[in-house]
Amino acid sequence: MISEFELLADKVERLTELAHALRLENAQLRRDAAALVNENNDMHRRMSDAHERVAALLAQLPSEDDIDKDAA
Repeated sequence: MISEFELLADKVERLTELAHALRLENAQLRRDAAALVNENNDMHRRMSDAHERVAALLAQLPSEDDIDKDAA
């Protein structure tokens, strides 16, 4: 009977340790996810900035009509 209690106590202890490890892992995963969201937002902003710069540069290029007029 005592060995059954000891076996049960060992299982409860292992379960407690596993639950603690999972809580720690979950907390780390939440921190990682938050960091990735921040990185994604930063990348999105940088892509938008780059898009605006490219659009501005394209707007400065002469049109095909201007090139045809200069060639004639």
